[in-house]
Amino acid sequence: MTDDIVRFGSDRDARRSEDGPLLTGRGRFTDDVHVPGEAHAAFVRASVGHAEIRGLDVAAASRKPGVLGVFTGRDLAADGLGAIPPAAAFPGRGGRPMVDAPIPPLAIDRVRYVGEPLAIVVAETAAQARDAAEAVVVDLAELPAAPDVAHAMAPGAHAVWPQAPGNVAFDWTDGDAAVVDAAFVRAAHVERVRLLDTRLAPSALEPRAAIGQWDPAAERHTLIASTQGVTVVRRLLAEGVFKVPPQKLRVLTYDVGGGFGMKVQAYAEYATLLYAARRLGRPVRWCATRVESFLADTHGRDGVLEGELALDGQGRFLALRVRTLVGIGAYVSTFAAIFATSNTKNCLSSVYAIPAIQTDVKMVFTNAAPLGPYRGAGRPEAIYLVERLIDTAARAMAIDRVELRRRNLIPPAAMPYRASTGQVYDSGDFETVMDKAAALADWRGFPARRAASERAGRLRGIGLGCFLEVAGGILDETVDLRFEEDGTVALRTGAQALGQGHLSTFPPVVAQRLGVDVRAVRLIEGDSDEVPAGTPSVASRSMMMAGSAAVLACDAAIEKGRRLAAHLFEAAPFDVRFESGRFHVAGTERAIGIVDLARRARAMTGLPADLAGGLDSTAKFVSPQMSFPNGCHVAEVEIDPATGAVRVVGYVAVDDVGRVMHTTIVEGQIHGGVAQGLGQVLGEQVVYGEGGQLLTASFMDYMLPRADDMPPMTIGHHTAPCTTNPLGVKGAGESGVAGSLPSAVNAVLDALASRGVTQLDLPMTPARVWMALRAAAAAGA
Repeated sequence: MTDDIVRFGSDRDARRSEDGPLLTGRGRFTDDVHVPGEAHAAFVRASVGHAEIRGLDVAAASRKPGVLGVFTGRDLAADGLGAIPPAAAFPGRGGRPMVDAPIPPLAIDRVRYVGEPLAIVVAETAAQARDAAEAVVVDLAELPAAPDVAHAMAPGAHAVWPQAPGNVAFDWTDGDAAVVDAAFVRAAHVERVRLLDTRLAPSALEPRAAIGQWDPAAERHTLIASTQGVTVVRRLLAEGVFKVPPQKLRVLTYDVGGGFGMKVQAYAEYATLLYAARRLGRPVRWCATRVESFLADTHGRDGVLEGELALDGQGRFLALRVRTLVGIGAYVSTFAAIFATSNTKNCLSSVYAIPAIQTDVKMVFTNAAPLGPYRGAGRPEAIYLVERLIDTAARAMAIDRVELRRRNLIPPAAMPYRASTGQVYDSGDFETVMDKAAALADWRGFPARRAASERAGRLRGIGLGCFLEVAGGILDETVDLRFEEDGTVALRTGAQALGQGHLSTFPPVVAQRLGVDVRAVRLIEGDSDEVPAGTPSVASRSMMMAGSAAVLACDAAIEKGRRLAAHLFEAAPFDVRFESGRFHVAGTERAIGIVDLARRARAMTGLPADLAGGLDSTAKFVSPQMSFPNGCHVAEVEIDPATGAVRVVGYVAVDDVGRVMHTTIVEGQIHGGVAQGLGQVLGEQVVYGEGGQLLTASFMDYMLPRADDMPPMTIGHHTAPCTTNPLGVKGAGESGVAGSLPSAVNAVLDALASRGVTQLDLPMTPARVWMALRAAAAAGA
């Protein structure tokens, strides 16, 4: 680890470079972009959850004023368009793959969820397109719907897909069942929980928007869209839908107003807009309404989590057995195969020494919007289950909650530690993190605060959640580093900023590594013609992967510079030193700055082939494994038993994200993650009715946490640098959710325990809490 990286990482007061333009209205989001000659699109969507399509009559719509064209799924199929395939797949139980159910641009024979697009109407204005869409006559023969896992797996449930018996899309298992079973046989105590993990709507501030274009001369599409990474969207649309090489499609992404995993997908609307642009010879634009976002954006979570924890007489963990049912919606989305399987499995051991773990997962088709990754994407589910098991076991065995965790924490001396799930933790001091969180939360002083609340007629509870996540996703990333003619240094990466502050973090890494002014470093993202193929900004991976690749690219440029400086000064390469942005020959005054050398190199002749490109470098970072951000969060709540209202009155987060590259950004990520975790606890839930109708299709019905729902927060850091990447970072984007969900639930149930309530499903709304208190009172009467 170099000193310049350490100095960068200690800059606690740095402001975000992005904030000025964004906060003063100078951001450029997709819907701010206008293309000459553009037309406007509206989509006709399914009004029922499951039906056969008997007919679509577009004649009246086609005659409406301003209408340029109306296209259906049959039009697209007749022109050879395919469906959007998933980006990842692997074998399940017995080697069987996931059921093939790619997403069609427009439904053809059957609709499988409310809001599924059936047709696109293109007109001169948005109002004309919406008006004409209302004139499309849709003839549907409604079928029984299975809007959730319970309905989909009920005996005699109607099949969402005929090739998926019992509506099971994927059956997956991991772990040695025999070893786990043996551990349960010798256990002194077995704790069991069953948890509902509610379906959530990501609800990004900026809705999805896109503009499709067609260049007939080049026979090439261009898509401008709000994405989390242009190269994967390009590949899936080009190869899966249009059956052309990726180079035949350019994808552009400008500023992105949040995504949380939802914008990583290649959506049906994007394919349809590109098709309409080609058919009409004009750019076609669309921006989702908020109702469309609720209907057709991928959702998150949605599972039933069952866990069993085996313990010995002293409270030591012996084994963990997990069974998960996940409602993946009507189609297999881009990364559907990953988050409920490997992501969840990889986090089940968390910060604890659990000798044996076995997990079974069934992904289930439902008549709901496709499930996609949502902040954490399988990781919070694992932590929630484990932390609830520990709290219930502590209560059953009369062991203090903190003490039970302490007895089972992996000690720092055990690093590197191989978990029973296969991961090798390279660093971490989990006990120190937990103790710091407890101290900051004044855990020992809680009884006095509880007594004060009781005197005021309120219930008070405190809960903690320890966690460890896997971060990194696909473990390779490539960046290009180029020295431009204007004296700037350009870093090109396939990562995509959507609120994480890339402009505040990537350029300083390059600037300090190369010894140049940070203002001379340009970051280029969001253009598939410019950036190398890469992985979207998911899995808390951008700084770990792209940032590390940037370090390697800088080092490669410095090594090239050493050799070029030796050639220029007629010196031996080993006599050339690089310090503070300058190459100099040891023992002499001959020196040249790296930017000047790059400029001079363009005119040099007779260079070896690998130096002919000057200092420009392409570097690929391949991580040997994931990184393992971890932490401990403590939530404190107060409940009004007369109304059931839950108020989070205190919150402490202590996180180990490795080296902290930018404190403001890291703490902002923690704040945002905590808000989303608390949202799931306090009220967020996507609800479908019996026939598949979405009952929470607006913010009147879907609760999002507001500023006054957020508690005062204390954030602490414990730094155990990651040893497997040159920056020492571990990932910081998703830990807030992993810590807040279990700690808040544990706090609520701690408050309710004195009234006999020991379990409560999410979300813990005032009505649900009030009814649980009444039921417990009636049972005890």
